[in-house]
Amino acid sequence: MSLRVGVIGGGQLARMMIAPAVELGIDIRVLAEAEGMSASLAATAVGDYRDAETVLAFARDVDVITFDHEHVPQPVLRALVDAGVAVHPGPDALRFAQDKLVMRARLAEIGAPQPDWAAVHDAAQLQAFLDDHGGRAVVKTPRGGYDGKGVRVVASADEADDWFADFAGEPILVEELVSFRRELAQQVARRPSGEMVPYPVVETVQRDGVCSEVFAPAPRASERLVEVAARLAMQIAEGLGVTGMLAVELFETTDERILVNELAMRPHNSGHWTQDGAVTSQFEQHLRAVLDLPLGDPSPVAEAAVMVNILGGPQGEAMTDRIAAAAAEHPSAKIHTYGKEPRPGRKVGHVNAVGDLDAAAYTARAAAAFFD
Repeated sequence: MSLRVGVIGGGQLARMMIAPAVELGIDIRVLAEAEGMSASLAATAVGDYRDAETVLAFARDVDVITFDHEHVPQPVLRALVDAGVAVHPGPDALRFAQDKLVMRARLAEIGAPQPDWAAVHDAAQLQAFLDDHGGRAVVKTPRGGYDGKGVRVVASADEADDWFADFAGEPILVEELVSFRRELAQQVARRPSGEMVPYPVVETVQRDGVCSEVFAPAPRASERLVEVAARLAMQIAEGLGVTGMLAVELFETTDERILVNELAMRPHNSGHWTQDGAVTSQFEQHLRAVLDLPLGDPSPVAEAAVMVNILGGPQGEAMTDRIAAAAAEHPSAKIHTYGKEPRPGRKVGHVNAVGDLDAAAYTARAAAAFFD
């Protein structure tokens, strides 16, 4: 009898777990939010992930539950655990990815470097923070933000009045506006038995709050930076009890420090390069980790790998036409699509290329440009 993994969430991350699951002989099942979602190939159920009965029924015949996203409510997660279901990452870990204030407090407890921050309940507290940090800061909603949503740079406390009203007395997060040289991401896999494997640290490029490009390994990264980033991610994975893939988004500051920006406890956009650029992809590694199987080799297979996201996609035209044209012009490019309807700003796919850095960057960008 094969191992059975249930994935809650029918997005592209679940979709990209399907191929390695098939290769490993794993029976993968998906609880999708709606018909026709990205991971519909493995969707054995459609239902509301916020409903405990729906999720418990889905989990009845699997060996482990894991996730395409971090939004499953804590009471539902606890109901799974109480029913004896193996959940990876578990609710105690996921709460740090679900609430940024809880995350910041825990990172402070374990000594992880991060920007100055505060929980502020009103405009007066926010203004005090602004006054102490040069008059500008980043405000974030504690829950629900992603891909640039729920994040603002403010220079006046009244710019967050709507969020104070929305959260009805609950605090929001304010952080110092970090002067950074570039953004990095460090992934690590951790299995329940404790084995951990770090991937190379990568450089990420954000446009309008959305990841646009990833360069792996991060160019011009010193041995010290590589070592410190990997050690920090492993410290966080162990300190927060993460099982599965963990992505730690980092700032490399102008004074050569690294600070923790965000966390994701699942496969992550910064790791899509591993599908074609590493011995073991992040999707295979996640499956191995949540099933407590020996972890795979994360080593790069080439000098460099570059990933470019396809954002928006062709409007009113079949993706297949663009795929054919891009593949004909750039046969070494690896094109990954998500089965989503194109619309402005939406992640509908990505392109990977490997080789030396300049050649890989040219190929990935040129192939992705066919989808503009």
